Amino acid sequence: MTAPPAQAAPTPEGRSVTALLTDLHRLYQAAEEASETYNATEEKLKKQRARAKALDDALAKARAAVRDSRGDAGLFARQQYQGTTELSPYVRLLLARDPQRALDQGHVIGRMAAGRAATVERLLGGEKKADDLARAAKKALTDRAALAARQKKQRDKVEGQLREVEELLSSLSADQLAALMEAEEAGTAEAQEKFLASGALGEPGAYGAPGAHGASGARGARGGSPATRPPSRQGDKALDYAVRQIGRPYKWGAEGPKAFDCSGLTSRAWAHAGRKIPRTSQEQWAELRRIPLSKLRPGDLVVYFRRATHVAMYLGDGKVVQAPRPGARVKVSPIAANPVLGAVRPDPGGRAVSAYTPPKLPEGATSGSDLGYGAGQAPGATDSR
Repeated sequence: MTAPPAQAAPTPEGRSVTALLTDLHRLYQAAEEASETYNATEEKLKKQRARAKALDDALAKARAAVRDSRGDAGLFARQQYQGTTELSPYVRLLLARDPQRALDQGHVIGRMAAGRAATVERLLGGEKKADDLARAAKKALTDRAALAARQKKQRDKVEGQLREVEELLSSLSADQLAALMEAEEAGTAEAQEKFLASGALGEPGAYGAPGAHGASGARGARGGSPATRPPSRQGDKALDYAVRQIGRPYKWGAEGPKAFDCSGLTSRAWAHAGRKIPRTSQEQWAELRRIPLSKLRPGDLVVYFRRATHVAMYLGDGKVVQAPRPGARVKVSPIAANPVLGAVRPDPGGRAVSAYTPPKLPEGATSGSDLGYGAGQAPGATDSR
């Protein structure tokens, strides 16, 4: 985001609005980076829990099989001790009055011997499998505990950084907050104007001056200008879901349906459209198909900051739907409200629909501060899990 005017008047504490806004940007970015790291650990922990449960279930089955095999082996041992099988098949044949019957009995005895051998082999194999599964289950439990400890450390870090934001905001007067909002809006407008004029989204000037197009975009045919490029069927469905969440609160680590963080909104929207994508903004940037900004279509994801710590969904006409920051709500923002890193497409093979009507935005979709202090309040309890 472009910094607010350098000539901003200093605050009573001696810090300029520019310095305050810079501090807020820094604190929010650090908190969001820690939050996305927390989310990544949460995803790993979910997978580890599932792996540990699968191993525990397999171990229980293996131990049950070992018990059955031991029971069969014990039965054979008791029979041998009691002398029920003391005569060899050869001796039985010599003593038999009916040799053919003895041969038939010998066949049965041979099958019994083979069954014993198979039982012993099954017992030994089952015990080895159970031992291997027990070791794997123990390691899975240790790994899960380590992930849980790491997650707690990351959660504490996020909460500490959010407390810094709260302390800064709570120290400001109403006039200072109003000045911050004015500076933020001015900086965003300047950044958006430069971004659109650069031609990053296509031909320079295709969007005209900021605000020249409605926030909902424009209708257009396939292959039109960047402002009218239609989405895929899944992209349209994902965008519709995201738009219907406008007004819901930001809550770090949340994936809906009552609250969202930035990547919780994008991953949930695409899941609603029938496509599972990675949970965090870093994973979305790393694993999804990257596309030029000039090829953006509604439903694509715009990723922000050098470390890919924020993500939003492209709405069209140079705007995005996003869960901005703690203390804010899901809203429509200019695409350049944060420094753009690039864009990814969850469904690179999806064909654009032949006819497209942009979603109707609710009243107040673009209102409120992207930094989360539009109501003049610190983030407060809405940020904690």
